[in-house]
Amino acid sequence: MGVTPLTAIQRVEVDALVSSGRLAVVPQDFARAQAFTRQASDALDDISRLTQSHTRYNLAYDACHDVGEALLATYGYRTINGPGQHEALGRFLRATLDSPPGDRAAGHFDRLRRARNQQRYQASHVGRAEADIALQTARDLLASAVALGVAP
Repeated sequence: MGVTPLTAIQRVEVDALVSSGRLAVVPQDFARAQAFTRQASDALDDISRLTQSHTRYNLAYDACHDVGEALLATYGYRTINGPGQHEALGRFLRATLDSPPGDRAAGHFDRLRRARNQQRYQASHVGRAEADIALQTARDLLASAVALGVAP
């Protein structure tokens, strides 16, 4: 698989996540990456059939998360078990997707994560516009990951 290597700047940022105990180095796992990429793609295909904004939002968020897991597996990392895994995944996305449209989408992921927590734990309302932003974020993350060589 022809995966774009991390740049020196990306490597410094990812190494900092490893040093801080947020990520662990593991063997690259292209089969896992492909499975997560396929799962993200399937979720994006299903969203068009959904009518409830909060359901569309949650599925789009899950697709974003799956893209992050695919990137982690591709580059040979995993998040450390415990609180903060989604936040660490977001930091990894920001470190590795540093050009358009991935950089913007990686920045949106953290906002999606916080809003999802509000919805999940406080039953906050999710409107159609928020669901649409989540969907576009997932699409941009997936396209950016595929452009880096993560299995489509």
